[in-house]
Formats: sequence, C-alpha cells, structure tokens
Amino acid sequence: MLIEDIGSLRAIYDAYLRAAGFVTHSAETAAEGLAIFRSHPIRMVLLDLMLPDRDGDTLIAEMLELRPRTAIIVVTADRSADRAVRAMHAGAVDFLVKPIDETRLNAAIERARSSSLQAPGENPHESKAPLGEFIGTSPRMQMVYERARSAARSSAPVYLWGESGTGKELCAHAIHSSGTRGSGPFVTLDCGSLPADRLDSELFGHHSGAFPGALHDKPGAVAMADGGTLLLDNVCELPMPAQIKLLRFLETGQVKPYGATEPVTVDVRVISASANTPEETLASGKMREDLYYRLNVLSIEMPPLRSHGEDIGPIARMALDRFAAEENRCYTEITDEAIRKLERMPWPGNVRQLMNVLRAAMVMHDGPVLRAEMLPDIPTVSAQTDIAEAGATTVSTFEGMTLAEIERLVIEAAIERHDGSIPRAANELGVAPSTIYRKRESWSAQD
Repeated sequence: MLIEDIGSLRAIYDAYLRAAGFVTHSAETAAEGLAIFRSHPIRMVLLDLMLPDRDGDTLIAEMLELRPRTAIIVVTADRSADRAVRAMHAGAVDFLVKPIDETRLNAAIERARSSSLQAPGENPHESKAPLGEFIGTSPRMQMVYERARSAARSSAPVYLWGESGTGKELCAHAIHSSGTRGSGPFVTLDCGSLPADRLDSELFGHHSGAFPGALHDKPGAVAMADGGTLLLDNVCELPMPAQIKLLRFLETGQVKPYGATEPVTVDVRVISASANTPEETLASGKMREDLYYRLNVLSIEMPPLRSHGEDIGPIARMALDRFAAEENRCYTEITDEAIRKLERMPWPGNVRQLMNVLRAAMVMHDGPVLRAEMLPDIPTVSAQTDIAEAGATTVSTFEGMTLAEIERLVIEAAIERHDGSIPRAANELGVAPSTIYRKRESWSAQD
C-alpha cells in the first residue's frame, strides 16, 4: 500500500511497483490508508511521514498492532532524518529520502519483502542464542543479539559503540551475514588509519588521470560494497570534507568518484563504529549533526568484557579449541582454576586481550591442559582498585597544568613506553593513531 498525499508522486511510485509485478493499493490520507489496511491483507506499506490529517509516524504502531508482520518503509523529505529515526524506533524496517528513483524504491521493497518473511516473534528463544561468531549467553550479550537481529531485518544505518576489543566488527559482520544482504560484499574502512588526503579516494574512488599518480581507475569502498554492507570503523575520525560527501551519498544513494563526470547509483547499507557513545560523538563536535542523525538510526552498545564475566569461561574454551588447531598444539582442556583466574582479571582490552593472552599461554607452554600457572599475572580487579587509589596521589603532580599540557604529557609518555611506536601507544590510550599524529603535528607547529 502507498500512503502519499501528493498525487503525482503516488502515481509514480504506483507505476514503479506495478512494473515490478506488485499488486498495489493507494491512499492520500492517514484515515484512508488505515481503512484500506484494515480491509485488505497488506504485507508492505510505503508511508509518507507528512500527511494532511495526521503525522505518518503515528500510524506505525497502530498498523503493527493490527498486523505485526507488516514491513513498513517510511518516506521523508526531511534531510535531517530526525523523524525517520523515530519511525525506525517505532518499528519501520527502512526509510527513503525524497526524491526516490525506481532502483532505490525497488531495492527497498525487496528488502522489506525479505524482512516480512523473517519477522520476529515466531521463535520465543531466538534472542538467547549467540549470533554469528559470538560466544556467550549472558543477559548483556542477549541484549546485543536481540538488537543485532532486529537491525539485520532492516537496511537502516547502525551505530555500534563500545571499548576497543569488544567485538564491534564482529557484530557488524553478524548483522550483515544474517540479514537480507548476506550474499553481498562486506567492506571495512578504518577512518582512523588513513591520512585525510587519502580518505576521499578510499571512500569514493577515483578515475585514471584524476590527479598525479592516478594511473588506474580505483573503486572506492562505497562502490565495492554495492549490494552489501560498508563498515566505517573509527567513524569519528572522518574529516569534515569527507563527512559532507558521505552525507550526500546517504541522502541520494549516489556516489561520484574523483574525476568522474556522472554519479553512480549504489545500494549500500552503512554501519559505523566508534569507541564513543552516541552522546559523546554528538557533544564532541567532531561530526556534523546532520550526519550523526543519519548514521545513528539504530544504536547497539557492545559491552565491556568485565560487565559479563560469566561469558569468559565459554570464550576461553572456544579459544582453546581454535588456537590448538591453528597453532598445531595438543590442548584439550582448561582447568577450572585457570577459568577463575581469568574471571578475576579486569580485561581493559576486552575480548581481544583475552584471546591474545590465551594464544600466548598456549604457544609458550605444552599441553594437553591449560593451567592457571601458565597464565600471566595480570592485576586482578581488586588490585586495580588499589592502583587507582594510589594513582589519585599522582594527580597532584598535574596541578597548575592546562588540560592540553596534561594530554601532551600523557601521550608522549605512552609513546616512550612503547619505544616510539605510535600505533601501540594509541592502542593503549584507546584512540586512533591518526589522532596522535595530528596532535604531534600541531605541537611541532607550536614549538
């Protein structure tokens, strides 16, 4: 069903869908649309959010209450996408920004049709099972699985946030592979690992001869992800010029490689990831507000390992089997004492750190049993508290210094601890290497 008050647009959408073989019903008001919805077996709705008799987004809950498996696509001319975000939270499976061409509309309808066939609620235990390659069934992880499965049924942008090592890329891949785009490409671009002058080309591509050294056509990450998913890791490190072009792509579905004369239409689902919470991202001023609302349609927090310690045992046993095969080592068991030792550790590097510790222990010792004494003596949670209390005394050494001076002191000390390695220092501090490079450049200019 099409609910659109502008007659010319309603006729265009109807022609597009009838040409694709769909049986359609049309309405120009909310009241007329609801009456048709009640009397016909509607499975999908294309819903304009600006209707003359009431806001379209208030219809969503009412229609889903009547027919929960209906797939609703909202249409908006509001480029800030605030209302589309609210509609997605209310239960819509996708949204499109006007003007809408035939390719984008048909792609959205196909995704909506697949979504309606995979509707939730048929299996009451669905959210309890791990998703993708995740391990663990704690309540915190079940919340992740439930939100990720909901996201997989949509093609809306997703914002993943959490500390380094919590599995943001793993979650993005699980959303991709378990959704309607699973057969398409999954492309990752780390926005924090590339200099600003290369990001534009890496994202959107370039044509041969577009600039000195451009000897061949290069497809950007957006074009490479056509029909699939693009993960923008460390998205807060994206420079402002690239943010403007990314916003334009999200609004139009078109990308124009550097040096090209015409844009190309692509169908890409964007997932972004950051260590910052959505609120921190917006407050930092590092991202355009309109782009933020575009990327943060659906939000998933990846919890730190210390918040779901009951999953450490299952993760460790899985790692034992995997690393034994990869390293050709004879390990068949990990003792309960070793598991308890692992559970007492704070894991600031989260699952990534846990996996690295287990791999190192297996490489450095002989099996077949991984014992507690084979594990390193990482400070336990109680020991970390003692360290924090002692560290409070050292705060006095910063008295009289500005925040910028303290930041420089901490960063330079971390670089020195890692023998000049900026990537390792950045990993310790929980920032992107490009952040440290930029800060050191600014310090050099000031000096």
